[in-house]
Amino acid sequence: TSHTATKLTGWLPGVHLSGDGKTEAEAAAWMLAKTKLDAIYSSPIERTLETAEIIASHHKLKVEVVEDLGEVQYGKWTNRTYKTISRTKLWERVQRWPSTARFPDGESLSEVQLRATEALERLRARHPKAQVCCVSHADVIRLVLAHYLGVHIDLFQRLVIGPASISVVTLGNDGPRVLAVNVPPQMNSAGSEREKQT
Repeated sequence: TSHTATKLTGWLPGVHLSGDGKTEAEAAAWMLAKTKLDAIYSSPIERTLETAEIIASHHKLKVEVVEDLGEVQYGKWTNRTYKTISRTKLWERVQRWPSTARFPDGESLSEVQLRATEALERLRARHPKAQVCCVSHADVIRLVLAHYLGVHIDLFQRLVIGPASISVVTLGNDGPRVLAVNVPPQMNSAGSEREKQT
C-alpha cells in the first residue's frame, strides 16, 4: 500500500493495494494457481481482502472472512509513522522483549499469536486433509510461524515476511511442519508481459 514501510497501518480503513501491491498480489496468485485450494480465508481488512480476491479469481472460490486473522490492534500507534514510534520507550520493548509489550489501547503480541493460531486450528478441524489459503499480515504471520516453529515470541522478529510472500505450514496429526517461509511473489513471463501491456 502507500503506507508500506513508512506507516503502521493496522486496522485503519480506506487503505487499498497500490499498483505495485496489485502486481505483487497477482504474482502470488499465479504462483498458487496450480495448487488445489479447498478454501480461501482472509483478514477482514481491505488490503488483505483485495489480495485474497485476486487469489480466489484463479480458483473459482469465494473468500471467507476470519476476524482472528486480522492485523495487530496497534491502538494509538495506528497510522503513525515508523519514524515517530521508533522514538518511544515502547518501541525498544517491542524490539527486545515483544512478549511483554502491549500497544497503547491495543493488543499484546501474545494475544495476537493466540487468536491467530486458534483460528488456524479451527480451520484445520474444518478442513481435515485439505489445503487452504489464509491471507493475513506480516506480524500476524510471523507470530504464527514462530508458534509452529517452537520459537519464543521474543525472537519472532528474526522471521522476515515480505509483502505478498507465501509461507506454507502443514498441520497434521503428527504435529506441524513448516515447509516454506517468505517465498517472494514471482510472475511468470506471460504474466509479466500482460502487466506491461495493461
